[in-house]
Amino acid sequence: MFALALDSLRATARRPFAWLELLEQFWFVTSVSWIPAMLVAIPFGAVIALQLGTLTVQVGAQSFTGAASVLAVVQQAAPIVTTLVIAGAGGAAICADLGARTIREETDAMKVIGVSPVQRLVVPRVWACVGSAVLLNGLVSVVGVLGGYFFNVIVQGGTPGAYLASFTALAQLSDLVVGEIKAAMFGFLAGVVAAYRGLNTRPGPKGVGEAVNQSVVITFLLLFFVNFVVTTLYLQLVPGKAA
Repeated sequence: MFALALDSLRATARRPFAWLELLEQFWFVTSVSWIPAMLVAIPFGAVIALQLGTLTVQVGAQSFTGAASVLAVVQQAAPIVTTLVIAGAGGAAICADLGARTIREETDAMKVIGVSPVQRLVVPRVWACVGSAVLLNGLVSVVGVLGGYFFNVIVQGGTPGAYLASFTALAQLSDLVVGEIKAAMFGFLAGVVAAYRGLNTRPGPKGVGEAVNQSVVITFLLLFFVNFVVTTLYLQLVPGKAA
């Protein structure tokens, strides 16, 4: 799988690049992911806002509810939600498509005629997942923040001005940047895992189904591990605004 990731990066610079395939896959992944991502982002933002609102009331720091909610959504919830949806919807479809091509020996036929399956099939799908993850991460961040604002202000009776004003108290531009970097990394991860399992599926329809299931599970496991590493490095290297 790591070798496939390196081959995908190397094949990206080769010509000709499959731009049409990239656009088609980008549109497909985005179209099947953006509505589920928004629907999942709303309860995520609501739960974070409700939980933080309760905790800040207990410690007497209600004015920082907005900043804490934004940090949690932008840094953690948005990239994770985006990648979970992309892996479950777009990544599963990519794995099934490549797995069907593999069991029909289409990839072997491409190798015989001198066409690289990695360059022609894998690279456009991987970068389509990356582009879709970056764009959907911004959408999920906005929806999550709005959902948190609604539940904190309307449900818990918070102050709208304090919620909005606290954005600048703790949040900073680097928080949004690291969120987008996470989304790009997670999207690349989802695309590579889906392509790897699709190209290495066992013969038969059962093998394709098992490969799809494995690709989603592996992506989820790697997602949380990489998120832990990136978050730890970010918190250690980038000082907080209040520090």
